[in-house]
Amino acid sequence: MEKINSYSMITEEIQGLSELCMENLYIDPELFTKYEVKRGLRDINGKGVLTGLTDVSRIQSYIVEDNDMIPCDGKLYYQGVDVEDIVAGFIKEKRFGYEETVYLLLFGKLPNEDELAKITKILADYRSSLPTHFVRDIILKAPSKDMMNTLQRSILTLYAYDEKADDTSIPNVLRQCLQLISVVPLLSVYGYQAYSHYHDGNSLYIHTPQPQLSTAENILYLLRPDSKYSELEARILDLALVLHAEHGGGNNSTFTTHVVSSSGTDTYSSMAASLGSLKGPKHGGANIKVTKMFADMKEQVKDWDDDEQIKAYLKKLLNKEAFDRAGLIYGMGHAVYSISDPRAKVFKGFVEKLSVEKGYEKEYRLYSNVERLAPEVIAEERRIYKGVSANVDFYSGFVYQMLGLPVELFTPLFAVARMAGWSAHRIEELINQGKIIRPAYKAVKKQQPYIPMAERE
Repeated sequence: MEKINSYSMITEEIQGLSELCMENLYIDPELFTKYEVKRGLRDINGKGVLTGLTDVSRIQSYIVEDNDMIPCDGKLYYQGVDVEDIVAGFIKEKRFGYEETVYLLLFGKLPNEDELAKITKILADYRSSLPTHFVRDIILKAPSKDMMNTLQRSILTLYAYDEKADDTSIPNVLRQCLQLISVVPLLSVYGYQAYSHYHDGNSLYIHTPQPQLSTAENILYLLRPDSKYSELEARILDLALVLHAEHGGGNNSTFTTHVVSSSGTDTYSSMAASLGSLKGPKHGGANIKVTKMFADMKEQVKDWDDDEQIKAYLKKLLNKEAFDRAGLIYGMGHAVYSISDPRAKVFKGFVEKLSVEKGYEKEYRLYSNVERLAPEVIAEERRIYKGVSANVDFYSGFVYQMLGLPVELFTPLFAVARMAGWSAHRIEELINQGKIIRPAYKAVKKQQPYIPMAERE
């Protein structure tokens, strides 16, 4: 047997054992159909299986007429309030929106001026509450190349600093959630700064958050060496946080929040579990795939304004002849929305403004052309059962690129925003004292007898 001298070493012995796993843990796909298993907790039409109730948010992608489901423009409601109205409100009044979105999601109502000032101050105060030497002892030591792992480790370590870490009373969990909403932006940026310094040899910048700045402003202030940013940059990052703050109880990471919280575990473990879900490329990492796909497209398509050249490349994507050969046009289509994703629709107008400020007009036209042409190409090449439209990931990565944000922070920024939604769902799960979530799995392995050691092959 080979001597194992590395954590990442796959020996011939392990390779052989993995083949045994694949042989004996494989389940015939036909059995899922036979037993009517809702794989992914979705039925054959793609509709989610009902597993719970929530007040936190609602997604609408169809209307029912005469018992028929008719696709409609997508709508997203936070605590019953249309997210498009929320955005229009704070944009019109020229204020940042993430803090009032946190209030709305947690407390079920839009804050008045005094309530908004109070929650903003609480978040600002907690933002300076990281334990002494935490950055030095936890983040700067053994920095990870993956910021989501850094976030998970940091959050789990904060458990040790909390004297009431296991107290699941609502006041205590609310305190913990507000603290995490406040400090996760810091943990994300500081984690990146440590990685950039120790792995890439760049200068190390650890700026102190400013209490008078919004969450979005603080992220840019902490990240940039000179701490400078434009008003448009901060407002678009704030918009991104609002649009990513919550998306129903059934998405993978939020369902994880409900599942783990239902066991009665602590807030830090719950949030770390949700982060583990969001890290997956099928969930939070989607916008990275979009940006990499467009990078390849820019090299392959000579004229970004030529519809035929763009369509030819998109067909190659679907036929597994381009980019990662997965047969996907990343950023197009959504598990729930069909005609339109309201988040992408809201985002698009602001993306165009930023592209003008940053000199990315040509790239913006390419994105717009792909958004227009992709549904047509998909309809020609695939048999589809519902409409296909751009989702929020289609533009978010492009926005982060224009803001000069490193790709390592794309998914952590999603987590920064979604802390608000996860917090609301965790508290909702604890308030309603449901049973531990335990869905059924049918065992399909045939029974076999126990064989004494001497008789085994």
